Amino acid sequence: EVQLVECGGGLVQPGGSLRLSCVASGFTFSRSSMSWARQAPGKGLEWVSVITSNGDTNYASSVKGRFTISRDNDKNTVYLEMNSLKPEDTAVYYCTIESPSLLRGRKGQGTQVTVSS
Repeated sequence: EVQLVECGGGLVQPGGSLRLSCVASGFTFSRSSMSWARQAPGKGLEWVSVITSNGDTNYASSVKGRFTISRDNDKNTVYLEMNSLKPEDTAVYYCTIESPSLLRGRKGQGTQVTVSS
């Protein structure tokens, strides 16, 4: 069974930092591309960042330079380091599978990030 379990969210002040983690199981993680996406209240799902199986990364323009995606294949875990957080980063953050295509779109239960003073 494919499982993605996110953690690390919380309440942080503007300018603060958080590190999200997503532990994956039930598929060959090391061969998969993984993404982070987020959903703010009343809005649709927004793609945030991707990391391929060989470590290439890409970011949405709204987070580029502030967020860093990484992975540890030995721990089947993908991370999202978030710095210089802004109130508009407030959302539920989801870990999602980008590839293989058969698993594309699978996501975890999400972790809430709230940026507020």
